[in-house]
Amino acid sequence: MSRTLKLGIPKGSLQESTAALFAKAGYHITFRSRSYYPSIDDKEIECMLIRAQEMSRYVENGILDLGLTGLDWIVENGSDVAEVAELEYAKASYGNVRWVLAVPNDSDIKGPKDLEGKTIATEVVNLTKEYLKKHGVTAKVEFSWGATEVKPPKLADAIVEITETGSSLRANNLKIIDDIQVSTTRLIANKEAMKDEWKSGKISRIALMLESAIRARSFVGVKLNCSVDALDKIIELLPSLHNPTVSHLTDENWRAVEIIVEESIVRTLLPRLKEAGAEGIIEYPINKIIP
Repeated sequence: MSRTLKLGIPKGSLQESTAALFAKAGYHITFRSRSYYPSIDDKEIECMLIRAQEMSRYVENGILDLGLTGLDWIVENGSDVAEVAELEYAKASYGNVRWVLAVPNDSDIKGPKDLEGKTIATEVVNLTKEYLKKHGVTAKVEFSWGATEVKPPKLADAIVEITETGSSLRANNLKIIDDIQVSTTRLIANKEAMKDEWKSGKISRIALMLESAIRARSFVGVKLNCSVDALDKIIELLPSLHNPTVSHLTDENWRAVEIIVEESIVRTLLPRLKEAGAEGIIEYPINKIIP
């Protein structure tokens, strides 16, 4: 009997970056216009597009076996789910996002204590209330349906908003005065699904491939040939992930060297390798690294 794993893909800002991550992991997702059911090249997986804000609730109640959403929304919803993996990617880049307290540039609000009696607009009402409680402050927290940045100062005194770079806040003449929650994307599973041997095995394999794709994001492979006389000097230049692989060529006086290095150093490393006697240097992308 065939089995199916129900996977939630976050709709909206994370949609394309999630598909790109899955592609690097070896799973190709195709979105169709006006359809909430993307196709995937794995017959054992059934995908559904769900807003990240709602994902943890549907995973918790078993409508989905597995899903991707931010830690912020898990906390905001108070969802009881199994956290399978932390996947550090966001809509614009790999990394994390922040929920921040922001006010107009000319506001008298300098810190959380100045929020007493004020009005705050946000999507994360529960996170904001917990923040106020932690600081012993009483303020009105209003749910914002969108365009939160434009609400101060007429519709709210302050906002709690998500940001990666802060550029949208600055464009709306707002300044950040505190961090509320730092969040990364999490792969979460239904707790009953994790008790099912087939589903838990499938989930573990998906997590392994996604984590390996995340791990490989800043590395590239480098191959080169060099003479035996130049080998020691070249190896001294190599800050490889592990010891480089050195193999013999048909010419006993030559060696082939292969390494994995951080992409950020390649532009300075390759010229130095060439100067040290390396020939036939090849750089190639790395899609996955499994330790």
